[in-house]
Amino acid sequence: MTAAARLLLLLVLTTAVHAAEPWEAFFDPFLGDLKSELADAGAAGKRGVMVMYHFEECPFCRRMKQEVLWRPEVQKQFHKDFTVVAIDTRGAQPVTGVQGEALPEKQYAKSIGVRATPTFDFYAPDGRRMYRHVGGIFDAAEFLLLEKYVASGAYRSESFAQFKEKEKRT
Repeated sequence: MTAAARLLLLLVLTTAVHAAEPWEAFFDPFLGDLKSELADAGAAGKRGVMVMYHFEECPFCRRMKQEVLWRPEVQKQFHKDFTVVAIDTRGAQPVTGVQGEALPEKQYAKSIGVRATPTFDFYAPDGRRMYRHVGGIFDAAEFLLLEKYVASGAYRSESFAQFKEKEKRT
């Protein structure tokens, strides 16, 4: 194999390894400052920020990524109402939380009571947590109902289970 052919093969293999996964478009770029993200979301007229707490080896997170988060309708609806970021519960990148505290991802997640993955926290632009959902949702339609439940404000007056039941009847 010539040097040029080896270089071409290396380029193709490297590109294949670093190709973006379709679910990655679900998440907005995140530089680790939730306070700043909340301010930007408010300025953009969004309802707030949704944080997905996950880790690479989590089978439930992986299943959501493969079955739900890649879907264009899910990405479109969530991005309409929320800035969407991911925090790795085993990660070491610094995160500035809604109260301004800076901790590594894993310590930050633990400090706010994240005990299972995936966990979804929805924050209003003022930093108040509106709703927390713990556990995977493996059906795109149900995940979209979660978005609607929070975005509509229904979380203030009924449980997610009640909301889903009511939505089934309409």
